[in-house]
Amino acid sequence: MESLELIGMISIIMAGATVGIGAPITAIGEGWAVSRAMGALAQQPDAAPVISRTLFIGLAMTESSAIYCFVVSMILIFANPFWNHFLSLAGG
Repeated sequence: MESLELIGMISIIMAGATVGIGAPITAIGEGWAVSRAMGALAQQPDAAPVISRTLFIGLAMTESSAIYCFVVSMILIFANPFWNHFLSLAGG
C-alpha cells in the first residue's frame, strides 16, 4: 500500500472517529445539563430567568466542543496538511 493511500485512509477514519466520539458525548452532556436545569426550575420557579440564562450559556459552551470536532474532521478530509506534505515528497 502506498503512503498516500494510507494517509488518506487514516484521515477519513480519524475524521469519522472524531465526530463519532465527540458528538454523542456532547449530546449526553447537554441532556444532563437540561435535565438539571428543569429540576432547578421545578424547585425554584422564581429564579427562572437566571437559571435559563446560565443554561443557555452553558449549552453554548458545551455545543462548541461538538463544533470543534466537526471542524477538525472537515480539516482532516478537505484540507489535510499531511496529504500535501507527502504529495510534495512524492514529487506531485
